[in-house]
Amino acid sequence: MSRDTVTPPAGSAEPLHGRPLQPRRRAGIVVTCVGLLIALVLPQGPIWRSMGGGFAFHWVITGILLVYILLVERQPLSSIGLRLPTWKSFAFGIPVAVILIVGAVVTIYVLFPALHRHVSQAALDNVLHTPWWLRFLRVTRAAVTEEVCYRGYTIERVQELTGRKWIAFVVSVAAFTYSHLGYFGWAYLIYVGFGGVVSGLYYLWRRDLTSNIIAHFVADGAELLTPTFFFGR
Repeated sequence: MSRDTVTPPAGSAEPLHGRPLQPRRRAGIVVTCVGLLIALVLPQGPIWRSMGGGFAFHWVITGILLVYILLVERQPLSSIGLRLPTWKSFAFGIPVAVILIVGAVVTIYVLFPALHRHVSQAALDNVLHTPWWLRFLRVTRAAVTEEVCYRGYTIERVQELTGRKWIAFVVSVAAFTYSHLGYFGWAYLIYVGFGGVVSGLYYLWRRDLTSNIIAHFVADGAELLTPTFFFGR
């Protein structure tokens, strides 16, 4: 069955072309919208700023979302592409990570000079003065929670609601990019947007969220675990 032909799971919404939505269909829409609020709105709430940059809070949100999928939506985690990795998860994920790393290098060393922009010095100094083990935990957190919330869940559920891959893709990229406001300055959003596009297209192709997580971890690891090499500092 083509991915463009969406068969909603039990309790989810289905367009009825002018016919009134049955109560069960309306309930499915509400359930999905609440899930999207958990995935996309809660991580942007002001509470995370008082919790050390949201490290623990993002794990809590992701845990809530996974429980919500299982107990409220009554769907398996495979419904957002989350499953045990196979050799293909690594075989495809690593090359995607290389593409992301190349994109970061081009952004920092080619686009930024051409546009007379630069990475936020304060943010870079903060990275350089953070212990390696804490950077490792942050890279792991970003790879897992961001792929679950902004890639797997958002793409799958928005596609279920709209029946359109491209709408799901646009929402995913926009939400992912917006979530990175203030990290390394506005200019860095160029790379974040590029990463959102590459990762979103890759997910739509493979529907293997574990592979997305691998690619995200490797790409972020190259940047944040070796900042002296990556940023020339």
